[in-house]
Amino acid sequence: MVIWRKERGAEKEEYTEELIGLIHRIAGNENLLKAFFRDILSPAEYKELGVRWQIVKQLAQGVSHRNVAKNLHTAVATVTRGSRELADKEGGFRQVLRKLPKKD
Repeated sequence: MVIWRKERGAEKEEYTEELIGLIHRIAGNENLLKAFFRDILSPAEYKELGVRWQIVKQLAQGVSHRNVAKNLHTAVATVTRGSRELADKEGGFRQVLRKLPKKD
């Protein structure tokens, strides 16, 4: 049986939904969550997740793209991607940032 692209795409979406559900179930156990991420991601991917979150936080604080890139030793293109996603006022980044405590 030939699997067409659309079907494979739907299958991959199911995989992602399953993964999100799993992460939701284990989120209360920080040690397990950390171990899971370390196992499912390469060491570089694991480190990059933290950097990407720092990009979003710095951009939200008004730090320029160039300074964010310099501060985090990353490419301006990586910062720009974060900026594009942050521009969506109802996107995931903005929703999560609204949940963080306000700094004085």
